[in-house]
Amino acid sequence: MSSTQMLKGIIDGCLLAIINENEVYGYELAQKLEDYGFDSFSEGTIYPLLLRMQKEGFVTSTLKKSTAGPRRKYYSLTSKGELELGHFIERWGQLQSNVNRVLHYESDQKEMN
Repeated sequence: MSSTQMLKGIIDGCLLAIINENEVYGYELAQKLEDYGFDSFSEGTIYPLLLRMQKEGFVTSTLKKSTAGPRRKYYSLTSKGELELGHFIERWGQLQSNVNRVLHYESDQKEMN
């Protein structure tokens, strides 16, 4: 399984977390993801996710003037998006804990053999 396949279920939560920090536009989201080490997500990958999140009511968008070029669409979380982010954080904590237990268990088993 590639890292891109593993990230598909995680990237939505990461996008919600970034948007929760501050209102952002698509290119800025791509840059922030890259800054965090997610270099496989381009603007072209992010926009369909944002559109789906908007349809689900997790984010809202506003067109604002830009100092350079055309207006930009800025995204912010709705209250439903904040709730979804909270659920993601809970699920991520459980998943992380479970995976860490499995990896620790497997390394303990190797040491025993």
